[in-house]
Amino acid sequence: MKFEHSATIAAPIERVWAFLMDVPSVAKCAPGVESVEPLGNDRYRGTLKISVGPIRLALQGDVYIVEKDEAARKASMRADAADRRAGGAVKAVINMALGETEGVPGTQLRLETDAQVMGRIGEFGQPIIRKKAEQMMNEFAKNLEQAIAGQS
Repeated sequence: MKFEHSATIAAPIERVWAFLMDVPSVAKCAPGVESVEPLGNDRYRGTLKISVGPIRLALQGDVYIVEKDEAARKASMRADAADRRAGGAVKAVINMALGETEGVPGTQLRLETDAQVMGRIGEFGQPIIRKKAEQMMNEFAKNLEQAIAGQS
């Protein structure tokens, strides 16, 4: 399942990049993230609690920054998480790119996600999962902009 999201962040690209490379700070902007702990070498372990339809999930897993190119302002991450109680799992590759916005000050954030949703979570079907992903991304973008604005 592939998702594409974009958002405009009202902050300079250098500040957005620096913030996005600080995974524990970024995690605080993501709805449902309960914990994130650094494991070293751009690896992190955490817990995400969300509800999809009538099912509540507590996904526990790891996120790895597998590639980052500061000059091009691009990064790739891999996430592997599972909820053993609910019998579901998610594996995803997330590609992130930042660019200058045209005509207005700010930064364009583009995320492309290729996710595999397995088990009971996957039984909901793409429309419900897409709607939840879009809702979470919109909230994340709003939280991200507020967090970056609060740094100045």
